[in-house]
Amino acid sequence: METEKDASARPAALAPEPPLATTALTDSALAPTGPRRRSPALRRALIASVTGCLVLGGVVVLLPDGSGKAAPPALGPAGRAMAAVGAGAPAALPDLTALIGEREAHLRAHPGDEQSWAVLGSAYVERGLRTGDVASYPKAEQALRTSMKARPDDGAGNVEALTGLAALANARHDFRAAKKWGELATMQAPKRWTTYPVLIDAYRGLGDTKGVGRALESLQQLGGGAPALMTAGRVYQDRGWREDAGAALTDAAALAEAPAQKAACLYRVGELAWERGEPVEALRYYGAALAADPDHHPALAGKGRALAALGRSGEALSAYQAALAQRAEPQYALELGELYESLNLLPAARAQYDALRARVRQESTGGVNDERILGLFEADHGDPDEAVRRLETEWKRHGSPQSADALGWALHRAGDDEEALEYAKKAHEKGPRSAQFAYHRGEIERELGTYGAARRHIGEALRINPYFSPLGAKAAKGALDSLGEPPEGGPEQVYPPAPPRPRYSGSSPSGSGSGTKPRGTAPKTSKPSKRR
Repeated sequence: METEKDASARPAALAPEPPLATTALTDSALAPTGPRRRSPALRRALIASVTGCLVLGGVVVLLPDGSGKAAPPALGPAGRAMAAVGAGAPAALPDLTALIGEREAHLRAHPGDEQSWAVLGSAYVERGLRTGDVASYPKAEQALRTSMKARPDDGAGNVEALTGLAALANARHDFRAAKKWGELATMQAPKRWTTYPVLIDAYRGLGDTKGVGRALESLQQLGGGAPALMTAGRVYQDRGWREDAGAALTDAAALAEAPAQKAACLYRVGELAWERGEPVEALRYYGAALAADPDHHPALAGKGRALAALGRSGEALSAYQAALAQRAEPQYALELGELYESLNLLPAARAQYDALRARVRQESTGGVNDERILGLFEADHGDPDEAVRRLETEWKRHGSPQSADALGWALHRAGDDEEALEYAKKAHEKGPRSAQFAYHRGEIERELGTYGAARRHIGEALRINPYFSPLGAKAAKGALDSLGEPPEGGPEQVYPPAPPRPRYSGSSPSGSGSGTKPRGTAPKTSKPSKRR
């Protein structure tokens, strides 16, 4: 776990992007119905820019025509979606829906337009991420692969579709596939910054810290404004560089213009405060994120965590229920179930656990991999042996610190603490500074009888965040109390062993004549000392 760094290792600060100038984009411009068409190069450049940013919330600079004419007419919903993306933000959900409908209609008339297929596929990915509509993912895959097939040479040069496929794989938690598509996109367009955030997400999911570093360096050299700063902030957070992460994310929030993008940045700042064990500060940022975008479900779930830590259980339950109404995320169901269980509301907890299983089954129909969260659930609330089976497969597929922690904990719950400790060490030493990672390692060490290490790591978990889990934090406090204080003088192993007591024959050093000799041996005369 990296907590310190040399000044020479710090990445250069990202300079803010210059103000954006955008052209008017009308609905008719999105789907030309007359015989006049843009040149293929111009049309490809425009739609390619939109495609990359639709998934990433990126920045597109569309220069005005300089004609000096009056302001353009008001944009329709699809035009607003294009304009929002051009300003560096994801589109509002109603406008995104309008854009999807417009592209679908256009492609019915022009089925060979590979760029519009790429736009449509990326829009489906964005809709699935924002709403949890996993049925959007098979549609996205079909659209993106159609875009690839429509381009000669098996899609060579179709960076927009490659980036969309990488984003789709990330959304499905298939980080190996995301890495493949992302690396192809960056190889074909190394100067296009929109290809790098999806590749960084893939490397993060695989635990490839070197890959993350290389891709982040390339992104920083190319710019990218608020989305690049947000990506950098998440990488710094993984490295334990909390001050740098907070600075990058705060700058990203200041640069963000669209409400959804600003909410995402503020939520991440709140997560930093939560990880430090500061629920009041976290709640403030979660509230600011929700003020920017009331439909931002991660901030609603974060608000539930913070309120529970502050003892405001009724409000916490309401916040979690609101988050699940926005998106039935398995992680939210697990957290809400454990909150109910901590309040001794066991029937409500079981209902959430049943909902978690049902949601995992539903998401699997869209190709989403929820093995890690399902494994953690089975380890604590179901079948630990089943958890080990699932998480061993997940570890082989995605060797991230999160996967190592989950597998280590499942092995502990299944009774194999020696192997569990190997994975817990990998997670704790290579992953972010996490209260959960430290607690899991400490509990495993306590079971193995290494009480000094257990006391150290469980105490570390509670120092990082004494509210990290409604069930886990309580268990950690109980475990630390059971371990008690270390014995006076510290552990024996910090002192050299006492030398063996010499056996004297004849007189003792004090001349008392009380020496002893081994039974059955003749007395030996002590040799004179060589010291003068």
